[in-house]
Amino acid sequence: MSIIRMNQMLVKRTMSLWFDTLVSLLDAPLADAVIFGVHIDGHLFLETLLVVVIAFLLLQKSYQPEKRPLTEQEIDQLCDEWTPEPLHPPITKEMELSPPVLESAAGPHTVVNGKDVINLSSANYLGLIGHPKIKEACNAALEKYGVGACGPRGFYGTIDVHMDLEAKIAQFMGTPDSILYSYGLATVSSVIPAFCKRGDLILADEGVNWGIQNGLFLSRSTVRYFKHNDMASLEALLEDVRQEDRRKKKVLNRRFIVVEAIYQNSGEMVPLDTVVRLKEKYLFRVLVDESNSIGVLGKTGRGLSEHFNIPVEKIDIITSAMGHSLASVGGFCTGSAKVVDHQRLSGAGYCFSAALPPFLASASITALELLEDNPVLLTRLRRNISFFRSKLATIPGVVVGGHALSPLIFLHLQRSGSFAEDSVILQQIVDKMLEEGVLLSASKRSLLDKCKLGAGIRIMVTASHTEAELLSVSSSLGNVIQSVVAAQS
Repeated sequence: MSIIRMNQMLVKRTMSLWFDTLVSLLDAPLADAVIFGVHIDGHLFLETLLVVVIAFLLLQKSYQPEKRPLTEQEIDQLCDEWTPEPLHPPITKEMELSPPVLESAAGPHTVVNGKDVINLSSANYLGLIGHPKIKEACNAALEKYGVGACGPRGFYGTIDVHMDLEAKIAQFMGTPDSILYSYGLATVSSVIPAFCKRGDLILADEGVNWGIQNGLFLSRSTVRYFKHNDMASLEALLEDVRQEDRRKKKVLNRRFIVVEAIYQNSGEMVPLDTVVRLKEKYLFRVLVDESNSIGVLGKTGRGLSEHFNIPVEKIDIITSAMGHSLASVGGFCTGSAKVVDHQRLSGAGYCFSAALPPFLASASITALELLEDNPVLLTRLRRNISFFRSKLATIPGVVVGGHALSPLIFLHLQRSGSFAEDSVILQQIVDKMLEEGVLLSASKRSLLDKCKLGAGIRIMVTASHTEAELLSVSSSLGNVIQSVVAAQS
């Protein structure tokens, strides 16, 4: 037993003995005393004495242990008794993952293990990956700029195509300005902490994706969650905040409502008209992540505000990843000039990450131009979504989730259990579908992901898929689901 542990045990025993003695003294009847002719109650005298002793001890200098180096024996004892904490939780069988490896571009078809398969697992909603004009723009940028400056935007990483893309995004979205980030997932994770600090208040949907969750954590703000896509729950939470303000004489802080246009974890669409009404009624700001709605919703693909015919300036902050409809990498935030300028010195992903490679900025510019010049892409995408959802609805044993206009479709088991149990069955379906020549993906979450939504098969429909391919997939999917579900019964 080490010297430190012996000292700890001795202190505990001494304290216990003192405590027992004091309790017995206070409980026992004490005779009254006469001091200097004054009659004093025995308990009062004892309590006064204890207060004097405690005050005396508090005024004494703290005990300073003898400063001497540890002996070799003490060092060895400490090392033998030390048990390091694990760097990660135990790896279970469910955590082991061997994802399929793509051997070609992630277009409507891709190659996995040397086999051509239909790809319904990539958010290439407009089917622009591999488009000849985008390839041409990327090759021209590579010849002119190389692969990039390899430095942050604020130092020597800003190239003219970055500024061209920021201006193009602002013009496309109808906002005063925009700012680029080099990594899509880090976009919203950087934007939220740039505006929210400790003491601020954020009301967020309980189904938000991991990037938003990370931003909420990094902001250190007070975060309250409302039920997924439930505006009644949001209004009740806002009313609770108002009542707290009245009790506390209205504490001043920044306040945000954070939602996704189309939720990454469910495919549901947020009712923006209700959110805007509530944020104006209760004096909140609103941040909307439009990663799955840019190039999808609205008459010209400008996203959620165009779909609901709401002026874009009513949305305080809009973020989006460019790895979905824009066939590129990175992300952007758009809004007022003040919102954008503030991030150039406070957005961690902007200040400390290497700038977006110029050929990827050129790819996004070309993708936006293709979207503006080819509205038929939106027509084809919506037709494919409607057709495929109608076919999936006929498959027994599953429930089709997501909004009718969402290219992100979820298939949930009709008899669902826990997330872990459903994930095992859904992964079996996904594996069998890959054998049938269709690439799908099932819901997966890290241990840090706080989303409480159920598991599902995530299907991403694009404008490049044909009706014949979608019909073939729905037929194969129905057969595979029936065989797997029957085997589980």
